[in-house]
Amino acid sequence: MSHPYEDIPSRSFWRSGVVETDRQSWPGMYMPKVRIRRDTAVATAGSCFAQHIGNYLTLAGVNVLDAEPKPKGMSDALARRYGYGLYSARYGNVYTARQMRELLEDAIAGQVYTRLFLTREDRWFDALRPGVEPEGCESREEAIELRREHLMKVASLAQMADVFVFTLGLTEGWIHTGVNRTMAMAPGVIAGSYRKRHVFHNFTYDEIMADLAEIQRLLRMLNRNIRLLLTVSPVPLTATASGQHVLAATTYSKSVLRAAAGDFAASRKSVDYFPSYELVTTWANTTPAFAANLRSVRPETVERVMAIFLTAQGLLEPVEAMQHEEFSDREEAEDDVVCEDALLEALRK
Repeated sequence: MSHPYEDIPSRSFWRSGVVETDRQSWPGMYMPKVRIRRDTAVATAGSCFAQHIGNYLTLAGVNVLDAEPKPKGMSDALARRYGYGLYSARYGNVYTARQMRELLEDAIAGQVYTRLFLTREDRWFDALRPGVEPEGCESREEAIELRREHLMKVASLAQMADVFVFTLGLTEGWIHTGVNRTMAMAPGVIAGSYRKRHVFHNFTYDEIMADLAEIQRLLRMLNRNIRLLLTVSPVPLTATASGQHVLAATTYSKSVLRAAAGDFAASRKSVDYFPSYELVTTWANTTPAFAANLRSVRPETVERVMAIFLTAQGLLEPVEAMQHEEFSDREEAEDDVVCEDALLEALRK
């Protein structure tokens, strides 16, 4: 070779890989290391964008697990309100790697922290998933029992899954220092009230890498053959407690998450990374990727990104993938996914 770039593929060059490529199908963008077939048992968790992955895998006929299905007779709308069917268990949005790590730790140990239950108007809420019981429970004992049952379902889910899909959403979180657990939402947003024991923390690259390693270790404790598929949510922060401008805080958060997810997947054979974040946020998109609020990902964009994923996995034919009949009839509202952190916007003065 006369130089090291002589034999690298066309996707490695900006002009051929971006400017002159098909920016609908993005050939060569994703080459799966973790393969998914229709009989693959898939579990989903994470930030709200993970809901799209579960939905489209289901539409493609994949065996997407549901460890906590809705009760018989419950309408789909009510089920969504109570956290059924959003992910493979009723954990609600799991925004940070630390939340996921602690959830698995607690599921394995069967650990329920009685101090992590909040009140609002004499009703009790689980601080680690306050949105899944929107009306709360009549007593703390009832809320504790629901959490104990939930942890058993999470452990069972990991034991059944072939592939665990986890979407990283945030680096920012609120930690209850009394029990050293990361809460799903800042105290007072859904229930409870802010106290000195609630400490804001912005997780670093090193912390996230350590959490991902522990997530993989814990999953393998439950299922030695489980594989991990990571993505990063392209949805911006609703609000930041970092003191930065929310745009700068979003860029920091997503950059750290993208670096950690990519590095972690690159260093492990049984971990994959799908670039949904890049496909949504790239300035090379030919049409706007976000709705008017500049936060909700447009349904057309979600469909295009998921068609790329399914095609690469061999679950969708590459020809006219975006016009596949199973997807063309989907009518998604601007905010089709459930994102609890959107409640922060209502607190703006």
